Amino acid sequence: MTVKKTLTYAAWAFLIYFIAFRPQAAASVGKGLVGLIGSVGKGFGDFFSSLIT
Repeated sequence: MTVKKTLTYAAWAFLIYFIAFRPQAAASVGKGLVGLIGSVGKGFGDFFSSLIT
């Protein structure tokens, strides 16, 4: 088994463990990531809008 595959399995195992045993914390992390992605998208949209006008 390669190192990359081992790390991938470990990451998935941690994610499942985190969601199963700390659902409130996992939801909070998920909300934060979605908010971050939304903010980055808005920033890119504002930037390109400024270029056009």
